[in-house]
Amino acid sequence: MSGVRGLQRFPLRRVIVPAAVGMLAVTALAGCVPSAPTPTKSAAPVASGSATPAPPTINLTGTANQNKPYFDMVNQKLIAAGGDLSGRPFVDNLVKAGYPKADMEVTPDRTAANLAADNIQFSIRLGTTCLIGQYGNIGYASTVTKVLGTGRCLIGTTRPIDW
Repeated sequence: MSGVRGLQRFPLRRVIVPAAVGMLAVTALAGCVPSAPTPTKSAAPVASGSATPAPPTINLTGTANQNKPYFDMVNQKLIAAGGDLSGRPFVDNLVKAGYPKADMEVTPDRTAANLAADNIQFSIRLGTTCLIGQYGNIGYASTVTKVLGTGRCLIGTTRPIDW
């Protein structure tokens, strides 16, 4: 019986409790083993809103409304460059930008009293519509209108574009 008494000196709980705790730890950690990644469908790339919009372009077969952004851009670049901002530079710049001179009108740079005009107007006829720009003491402004019954865009005296 001395063998049994030796076992009693070494209580089972000293062996069982640590073994049970170890088994629980192994079981709990088994769920932490990384598995192969699960394939997922990736969403299509989202276009960012920071793309620069394309600059406006000329459309000679289009309407004045369709051409207004380009017309304004061309005129505003000329104004920003400074220099002579009388009627001829506006007409020449619009021709350089692609508009036909034959469809343009411009008001005189000088008044009847031979003073510099406060404002000049210039226009381009596009089909049955007109682009009208104005520059002077009011700054720059533009508008779109229908061709007048006269077939012209501007009312009143205009100067010949004979250059």
